[in-house]
Amino acid sequence: MKSLLSRRREMTDGSPLGLLLLSGAIAVTVLFPLTYLVFKATTVDMARLWAMLVRPQTATIVTNSLLLMIGVTVLSVLIGVPLAWLTVQTNLPFRRFWSVIVALPLVVPSYIGAFAFVSAFGPQGEFQSILEPLGIQQLPEIYGLPGAILVITLYTYPYVYLTVRAGLLSFDTTLLDAARTLNHNTWMAFRRVTFPQIRPAVVAGGLLAALYAISDFGTPAIMRLPVFTQQIYVEYRSFGRDYAAFLSLQLLLIVLVVLVLEWWIRPDQTLQGDGSEGASDPVVDLGRWRWPATILPAGVTGIALLVPLWILGLWLVTADPDARPELAFELEYALNSVMVAGAAALVAVLVALPVAYLAARHESPLSTIFERSTYVGFAVPGIVLGLALVSFATAYETVRQTYDLTILPALYHTIPLLIFAYVVRFMPQAVGSIRTTTLQVDSKLVEAAHTLGETPLRAFRKVTLPLIAPGVTAGAALVFLTTMKELPATLLLRPTGFETLVTIIWRAQGEAFFQYAVIPALLLLVVSGLSLLVLLSQGGKEGL
Repeated sequence: MKSLLSRRREMTDGSPLGLLLLSGAIAVTVLFPLTYLVFKATTVDMARLWAMLVRPQTATIVTNSLLLMIGVTVLSVLIGVPLAWLTVQTNLPFRRFWSVIVALPLVVPSYIGAFAFVSAFGPQGEFQSILEPLGIQQLPEIYGLPGAILVITLYTYPYVYLTVRAGLLSFDTTLLDAARTLNHNTWMAFRRVTFPQIRPAVVAGGLLAALYAISDFGTPAIMRLPVFTQQIYVEYRSFGRDYAAFLSLQLLLIVLVVLVLEWWIRPDQTLQGDGSEGASDPVVDLGRWRWPATILPAGVTGIALLVPLWILGLWLVTADPDARPELAFELEYALNSVMVAGAAALVAVLVALPVAYLAARHESPLSTIFERSTYVGFAVPGIVLGLALVSFATAYETVRQTYDLTILPALYHTIPLLIFAYVVRFMPQAVGSIRTTTLQVDSKLVEAAHTLGETPLRAFRKVTLPLIAPGVTAGAALVFLTTMKELPATLLLRPTGFETLVTIIWRAQGEAFFQYAVIPALLLLVVSGLSLLVLLSQGGKEGL
């Protein structure tokens, strides 16, 4: 008995029972959609399951998805690491200007970039029409795997750039001075001194790029590349939900493998920095390569930013407002986006507070498990989460109607279910932000409130909450801004006739009336720009 009690104390570490139960209930709720998806897939007949597994189409989907993920990850690292190094440790001209500009592609949702690139470089595109007088009748094919890798990389490399930049800002620059005394040139110093220091940041940024690539829905669909996310949506729309559930489990397995690989190759220790701001004291002189080095940031950001702005501007001035009036922008679409995103942000913060507070103030195996469980939704592609909730809502509706349980609320294609999906998907952003600020609160202040007779709840409300308000606000802002851009979950779960900025953009590109995507796309870019400001204000790390 004593041993059992001892193990229970180790697991809970004296955590308040009510807070522990509440956090556990939140963790179970977050994990529920995925467990239901597993249950749904395992009910498929084994013969049918095997037939789906050996389909040639399945092999194509797996191969394309893996190649897309690997290609985007490698290219993002090859672009993001040099850009971070140039803007932090070198005397690159206009270094501070480039440090902001090269992060700006993060504000462009990849599906907006995709249909802009198709319009610019696709068959009979705008760029071809410019080159046609020069005798160029055809451009290289933009569709398919190469085009998808290019477009997604242009809008995901900032994940690597921001994480590596954060690592370089705390780099001990005296190590480079020591390398010079040993006659190391610039490349040798980077390879033997700098790279070991930033390797964890490279791995973390690469993980974000890989997860984004494997979960992206809009870009592969626009680029006509059969991958998991695109095929899951096609099967769902054609009532092949068994096959869609099976593909979802395969996609989840790949995500799990990626997470395990990241944990396996992540270094256990890193060199300790001196806390200096590398951006204020460049230590590498580029010499005669100083000005040519600007070609990299200028070229990458020029392609990533100018192409969408050029195409959106062109559509804006050549738009025919009477072509398809039902696709015309209405203020209601923006209000709908703001409403569901605001509700998701509010709910996400409310459910993140107990989980983050427990993890920060009462560290124990259980609190760690509960906190880590909330991060699962962020790693799961939106298309998979949407399908899981659709499957559950369908079964729920069947039971509700079969047994005449009309007293229970409907779930299928309702706003509450859509908001729930957003919360499951983006709550980790709020958990991370709130936990970080809670760790910075002096525990002596809380103890002083207890000695004055305040209950734990009142002490939290009067002392802790005001001090962590910046973290709460930042978490809410991040959830709000990323929810505004979420496409696949919105398409699967929104009520019939409920249009948002992303759904009207998707309808416009699907029907090839791109001019109707201009205003909602520009609004999304503005909102995404605010999201980037939040990221940069937190050092580029939080919320990533």
